[in-house]
Amino acid sequence: MVKKYTVEEVKSSFVFSIPIQIRYSDIDGYMHVNNGIYFNYFEHARAQYLFRVCDWDILEIGTVVANINLDFFRPMHVLDLPIAYVRCLEVGKSSFVLEQVLMGLTANGEEKVFASAMTTMVSVDMKSMRPTPVPSEYVSKMLVGTFGKA
Repeated sequence: MVKKYTVEEVKSSFVFSIPIQIRYSDIDGYMHVNNGIYFNYFEHARAQYLFRVCDWDILEIGTVVANINLDFFRPMHVLDLPIAYVRCLEVGKSSFVLEQVLMGLTANGEEKVFASAMTTMVSVDMKSMRPTPVPSEYVSKMLVGTFGKA
C-alpha cells in the first residue's frame, strides 16, 4: 500500500531536508524529470543526511542500499524547486530504514509532493566489505527527533 503524504505532515515530521537542483540534463523527452533521476536525488539526500546528521565516517564504515521502493505522485519539471526530506524509521543490527520524500514548489507556486522512497541501508566494514553493526553513535543521532525505534 502506497503511503500518501500531505505538505504539512512532511514539514512537521521530518527534521532533515536539503534543496535539490534540477539540471537541464535531468529532463527527458516528455519534458519532465526522468524517473531514473529520482534515484540520484534520493541518493544525494541520503548521503547528505548521513554526513550532516550523523557525521558518518564512510572511510571506516560504509553503507550500501539493500532495497529501495520508490513511489511517484506527480512529475517534476525543470522550473520546479524540489526539496528532499529524510528521516530514519528504524535501526536493526546492521541495517536501517530511511524514509524520503521529494516535495517542493511547482513552477506556478503550488507546494506539492512529487515522490517518496523507503530505503533499507546496510552498514559495511570498509576493510572486509562485510555487514557490520550500525555504530551506536550514529543510531542515537539518526533516531533523534524521529518516530523510529532501535
